[in-house]
Amino acid sequence: MLESLRRHPDSPPCAAARIAVEATRHDGGHLLLSYAVTGAIDALRLPPAGPPERRDGLWRHTCFEAFLGTVPGGPYVEINLSPSTAWAAYRFDRYRAGMHPLPGFSTPTIAVERGAETFTLRAELALGAVPALPPDTAWRLALAAVIEDRDGISHWALAHPPGPPDFHHPDGAILTLAPICAPVLAPVGAPSPATVQP
Repeated sequence: MLESLRRHPDSPPCAAARIAVEATRHDGGHLLLSYAVTGAIDALRLPPAGPPERRDGLWRHTCFEAFLGTVPGGPYVEINLSPSTAWAAYRFDRYRAGMHPLPGFSTPTIAVERGAETFTLRAELALGAVPALPPDTAWRLALAAVIEDRDGISHWALAHPPGPPDFHHPDGAILTLAPICAPVLAPVGAPSPATVQP
C-alpha cells in the first residue's frame, strides 16, 4: 500500500512536492522498498551514480532511509540508500545508542529512475540473517528521506515527533509488517489440514 512522507514543519519548501513510499515484506526475510519523489527533479541535488558500496554519512545529502525493529525502545536497524546506489546499514542497541555496523546484511539491490517530474528509487534488502529482525516476528517500520536541493535540505517522514527532525524516534515507526507464514503441507496421500475432521 502506498503511503506519503510528510515534510517536517521546520523544513523549508523545496523542489520535492510529494514523496510516495511503499514497503513489501516477502518470505526469506526480503524487504522491497520504493520511494517516488514528484516535483522539480532538475532542482534536486542527487549524488551521481557510482558503485553499490557501503559508505557512511549518506544522510548529509539526498538519501532515503528505513528504520526497523520489533519492540518500541528496543534494538533497531537503520538502512540508508543513496541515489548513487551507495548504502549503509547500522544496528542500535536502543534509541540512538550502541551503534554498530549491521551484522548479517549483504549489499542491497538498488535501482533508480529519473524523469522530468519524478525520481524513483527501489531497493531489495535481504534481512533474513539479521539477528535483530527475527523472520517469525512482526517488524515495526519507519520510512524517511533527506532531500537536498539548491536552497538547502528538507526532512521527510511518515510521522514526525514533536521537536526537530528525528528519524530515530520510536514514534516514527507507524507501519507494521507482519511475518510471512509458510503454508502447512500435508504428507502425500494425507488429507489437507483444512479437511481433517475433529
